[in-house]
Order: sequence, then structure tokens, then C-alpha cells
Amino acid sequence: MTEKITKSDEEWRKQLSPEQYYVTRKAGTEPAFTGKYWKTKAEGLYVCSCCGQPLFSSDTKFDSGTGWPSFYQPLNTESISEHTDPTHGMIRIEARCARCDAHLGHVFEDGPAPTGLRYCMNSAALELKEKK
Repeated sequence: MTEKITKSDEEWRKQLSPEQYYVTRKAGTEPAFTGKYWKTKAEGLYVCSCCGQPLFSSDTKFDSGTGWPSFYQPLNTESISEHTDPTHGMIRIEARCARCDAHLGHVFEDGPAPTGLRYCMNSAALELKEKK
């Protein structure tokens, strides 16, 4: 089980950029085709921008054509928690960091093999640790 990280709203505001705070702590969404990782092809590990928990490998990243970084699976099932999101007049599956509860994005069932899933993430919720 992942050890939970809990901070006050003020602590998160001090630690994060305004965009990171809006996306991760207020469940915001960055505009499509604007995030720093939507077309990145560098190899490495994508970690949570709030707590540093490893979330995705660049090996599972693919171009979904949506304008957001997309992955077909997380590093492991314990790193991400999924929740029903009924906002915006639709039912979606929200993906959050299991360690600090940061909003990462949403999971859709239109991804490639082998999982058929598309973890559509916000760049502001991620930090790429490039492979050296």
C-alpha cells in the first residue's frame, strides 16, 4: 500500500505553479495541444508533479491525437486510483495519484492493445524523469 501524503491547500499552493495547482488540486484541465508533454518522445519515467510518485513509463505512451499525453497503462495498479466523475454532463473515470490524490486526467476505453485503455493525462500533473 502506498503511504498517503496530505498537505493543506496553502502548502500545495506554495509548492506548485498556478497551472499545476489548478489541474492537480482543483481537477482542472489544460487546453489540448498546449501541455509540455503532449508530443514528447523522450524516454523515461513520468512521475506525479505533486509528490514524485512514479506513474507511467514512456514505453506505454502513444499519440492519441487528442492533444494530451496518453498512455495505455500505468506502471502499476497501486500508483493510480480511479473514481467516477459525473461532471460536464457525462460520466467519466477520473485518474488520481494514489499517493497524494492529485487529479491527473481521465481514463477512456478507446486505447490501443494490449489494454484498450487510454490514460489521457494533463502535462501539468506530470514530470518526466528522462532516461540517461
